[in-house]
Amino acid sequence: MDILGLLKNNAAGSGGVARDRLKSLLVRDRAGCSYTVLEMLKTDILNVISGYMEIDEDELDIRLTRGMDVPVLYANIPVRGMRTAKTV
Repeated sequence: MDILGLLKNNAAGSGGVARDRLKSLLVRDRAGCSYTVLEMLKTDILNVISGYMEIDEDELDIRLTRGMDVPVLYANIPVRGMRTAKTV
């Protein structure tokens, strides 16, 4: 493959990333959920789940997407293992 082919593939990838970011922004806007609120929600979800499971944060994917008629919170949280039971 020549250099022009590599540049073309990189531009297509950049366009896809920009399109995904715009979709995410539009969904958050329609749901009335700011970026800050979404980040706080992610942190809260991780704090709760981390008490029970070991999570692979490098592969974590939590986002707000558009469902049929409403925004949908999508969470793909890879679990490395379970934590030992806590006694109260």
